[in-house]
Amino acid sequence: MGHARVVVLGALPALGHELLGHRFAVDDGGRTTGAAAIVADPSIPVTADLLDEAGASLEVVANFGVGYDNIDLDAARARGVRVTNTPGVLTNATAELAVALMLAAARRIVEADAEVRRGEWERAAADQPIGRELVGATVGLVGFGRIGRRVSELLRGFEARLLATSRSSGAPAPGVERVELLDLLGASDFVSVHVPLAAETRHLIDANALAAMKRGAILVNTSRGAVVDTTALIQALRSGHLGAAGLDVYENEPHVPAELRELHNTVLLPHVGSATAATRDAMARLCAENVIAVVDGRDPPTPVV
Repeated sequence: MGHARVVVLGALPALGHELLGHRFAVDDGGRTTGAAAIVADPSIPVTADLLDEAGASLEVVANFGVGYDNIDLDAARARGVRVTNTPGVLTNATAELAVALMLAAARRIVEADAEVRRGEWERAAADQPIGRELVGATVGLVGFGRIGRRVSELLRGFEARLLATSRSSGAPAPGVERVELLDLLGASDFVSVHVPLAAETRHLIDANALAAMKRGAILVNTSRGAVVDTTALIQALRSGHLGAAGLDVYENEPHVPAELRELHNTVLLPHVGSATAATRDAMARLCAENVIAVVDGRDPPTPVV
């Protein structure tokens, strides 16, 4: 079993390579033929063709991330291949980043930073980038899983009114009001998106949803890019209906439309929600543990399929 082959496609920190290397032959990239396991990050499409390339030896696809919309789950099931992800361990990092994007967009930090770098500190006071406060604002959380819940906990220190959509009935958590999506959009100064990408959530935030938001509201997305209709978002930002957007995810990563990059009222990050040393190591450890468990004939710690 120690000679079984693991193919890593995409990013995996050194700790993951080390843990897998104790048990397996680990290859970075290349063909998957004959592999017992594929480790893929969410930027790697794991298609039926890729699974067939690996062949009958393939036992598990371990996704280095919590989202798994990059994997053809039906194809994996049909071939008897297990699929795993890394939930839980990136909750804090992603929730922190969502709050950071709220603050950066609201206080126009990117614009102010650029002014200092251009030597424009002494601009007339009337021309300074004037922002808004998160303290006392109404924040709507679209989705209330692990990350949405953690964002709500972090925001309590800001004395924010918290609204959330939730699939369960009743109040999502103490101090959080459960409301329907359109009611949340119409009442919130900040809207933060925390739903997985699925057929029913693709373009959940579309032109109609954006039009339902308060004029000047701020949209933050750290979930999946395709949950938001990018074309409609650009139009809402250009028109001034939305005050700003803070984005860590995009519809066609790593492509970010030029029309979005040109807007001054955006904060754009390159999908770094989990990018802290502690979180990435925890994800790598869990990813390796999932591979080891499946190859050893045990149930993985965090199965998807």
